Parts: sequence; structure tokens; C-alpha cells
Amino acid sequence: MDTPASRACGIHAARLNLADYAANFGEAHPPLTRPQALIEAERCYYCHDAPCATACPTGIDIPSFIHRIAQDNNRGAARAILTANPLGGMCARVCPTEVLCEQACVRNTNEDKPVEIGALQRYATDAFFAQPGAPLFQRAAPTGKRVAVVGAGPAGLACAHGLALRGHDVTLLDARPKLGGLNEYGLASYKTAGNFAQKEVEWLLSVGGIEVRTQQQLGRDFTLDSLLASHDAVFLGLGLQGVNALGIAEPTAAGLRNAVDFIAELRQSSDLSTLPVGRRVVVIGGGMTAVDAAVQSRKLGAEEVTIVYRRGADAMSASVVEQQWAQTNGVTIRHWAAPQEVLCENGAVTGVRFAATTLDASGKLASTGETFTLAADMVLKAIGQTYVAEPAGAAVALEGGRIRTDAAGRTSVARVWAGGDCRAGGRDLTVEAVEHGKVAAISIHEALSVPVALVA
Repeated sequence: MDTPASRACGIHAARLNLADYAANFGEAHPPLTRPQALIEAERCYYCHDAPCATACPTGIDIPSFIHRIAQDNNRGAARAILTANPLGGMCARVCPTEVLCEQACVRNTNEDKPVEIGALQRYATDAFFAQPGAPLFQRAAPTGKRVAVVGAGPAGLACAHGLALRGHDVTLLDARPKLGGLNEYGLASYKTAGNFAQKEVEWLLSVGGIEVRTQQQLGRDFTLDSLLASHDAVFLGLGLQGVNALGIAEPTAAGLRNAVDFIAELRQSSDLSTLPVGRRVVVIGGGMTAVDAAVQSRKLGAEEVTIVYRRGADAMSASVVEQQWAQTNGVTIRHWAAPQEVLCENGAVTGVRFAATTLDASGKLASTGETFTLAADMVLKAIGQTYVAEPAGAAVALEGGRIRTDAAGRTSVARVWAGGDCRAGGRDLTVEAVEHGKVAAISIHEALSVPVALVA
């Protein structure tokens, strides 16, 4: 945020010229050209019992869609992808394919280089969205049943799409002005250039049967009980709204903010040159959010950006590819250090004092007794988010701080399902959230299709 205090401490907008902003926030990785896609598709062995498909959380028939690309049938490839994963275009951009489908590719055994599955998936879905033609899917006849989906992130969108396809009327509610959740507000701009998140949402809604209500918040504008009174079932795709604290004093000071807020502000900006950023930025955390915040700080013109994580590189939840991406973009990553004090002067951040850490004999994190200080005029907190339980109510049982469900997404409350990051036991992956929504839609449909026994 641009305030007199932040400007005084070195946080400024317009650090670059306009051409630099356009270049920095364009596509991070260029899409495959047609010749490149055809050559890459021919590398696939088209395994009958494909381990790559098993490794995909949404179960995309990967050999099938790649074979169709090789046949220059991009529409058929897109159909195979979007049938299994209605957000297949976004997942092709943001999925950690290097630890999912590509890690399982049998090409790794012989060549140590998998088929570029993610790039091929993007090639096929991009081709479809550029020229969609006739609808891929047709909605079933109306069932007369109504389902409320709360939260329009990946899980909620996938659930709403699956229910609408089966003929149910869906009310899709979200607290923000735009649909998309994490895809719209929580990912780096260079991963989703060209307003792709909204283009995908528009396509998904085009199936029909989905009424959208934005800026509607559970617990403020409606309750779970009110939804159950007016709908036959409810799906909760609430995400993680809380932000973890540093565990030390957090002064009210210019320059100290949550990384998720920084990323959301950047994603919604129509003019990146107006966004203020520090000259020296410290990002505390080790996940994808930390990397996205750090790299985008550099791309906005920060001179020095450092990610500090309390454990080693292997323990970071950001993938090795993401860590390398950060370093390639001029971000320094320092391991084995925990924040001890946020330093301030005249109401503005000046740095962070860290304690060096190590593992003790029992394997627990411990301080070595050494400390060091990093100067900073902006400090971004990226140490994880938490599920906020109050809006859904105490009746929704939790497990480990998130909503407890069975494998199909059923919660402890009758007629209520849940999925995505708010659901216990997940890996906080976009593709997994999509699968949660897809599976829940099937379960809800089956529950609503059971005939009611007549009382004699």
C-alpha cells in the first residue's frame, strides 16, 4: 500500500519503465508452437497402463490426449482433458507436473527427460479456447434440484460445473467481486497472463444452469442453515482465509504485510507501474506463495529480494523447479533461519533480525544461538494460511483445523459436502481441489437421484 510512511522508508511505485513491466509480467514460459507440440507428442510411448495418468489427481487420460495432438486433433485432445479436469487449462499452467505426471513418465527411465505433459496439455487447451466452436458438453435435462456452492475457487467451480452438467440448478456464491478464487487472486501474474483465469471461468459457466452471486460472504450475507433451507444440498469450497502469524511481535508498521494480499493487489492492478514495492524486500516462508511474492517483487523493480526459510531446501513446500525459478530471477534463498524481531523506525520497517536454526538430537527445530539481521523496507509474510471455521458454524466437524469429510467430500452435516484447501488431508494443490469438486458433484448427484420412499 502506498502511504506517506511507506514512501519515506523506500517503498515506491514506478521503479521501471512501462516496457519493462510489460516484459516482466508477460508469459513466464512461452507455449509450444505447433511443430514443437507435434514433435513432443511423438515422444510419448502411449502406455496402456500409463503411470502418468495414475499420478494425475484428476485422472486425465494422458496418452489419449497426447495421441490426439500427434494426430493434429486438438479439439479431441481438449475434450479428453476437460472431461476429466474442467480447469485443465489453468492446471496446465500452474500444476507442479514435475512431481506429478511427468515424474511418473516412463521416459525418465531411459532418457532422464519426461514427455512435456504440462506443456502439451496447455497447447491443446489453448488451441480450444482460441477457437472453441460448438460446445464440448451438453447439459442434461433439468432435475428440479437446487445446489448451493459456496466459494468459486477451483473446487467450487469444478463442483458447480459437474452439477450443472447433470441437470441441477446451481447457485454459485463468492465473497469476492470476481470468480476464480486462488486462480484469480492468489497466483503470480506471469503464470496466468492474458486474463486467462476469467476466460476459463466464462467457458465453464457457458454450460448453463449456474446462477452467480458475487460479494456474498458466508456468515455475513447468508448462513449454512439458510442455504440448506432453500437448497437440496450445499458444497463448501471455502479455501483458507486466515493467514498464519510470525509467532513474534508484529508491529503496525509500513512495509509489513501479508504476501497473499500483495499478490492479490498485483493481480487486480490495471497498471503495474502504480504498484509500490520496496528497494529491499524480505519474504518469510518456503512455499509457492513465498516464491510468487518474491519473484514478483523483483519484477516490479525491487533491487534485493531474499526468501528466508526456517528449515533446509528439501523441506520447502515450493517445488525444486519453483525454487530454481526464484533464483533465476534474482531472488536469494536463505535457509535455516527463523524471524526473531521485525525492526522498525518512525513507523516503518527497517529490517528483520533472524535466529539461525538447526535440528537438535531429537529432530526438532532449535536455535543455534547465532543471529543476523537483514535490512528491508518491505517484509512479506508467507508462512501459510489457515481455515477460518466460524462462518460455517460449529456443526461442521473439523480435523486438524480443516473440515473433516469422507472420500466423497461428505461432511458431518447432512446434505453438506466440502472440498479444496478447506478440506482436511489435502495437499493444497489446484488440481487436487478440482478433483475434490468433481468427486463431490458426483456424490451429490447420486444422493439427489435416490428416490424418496413413499410412506404407506
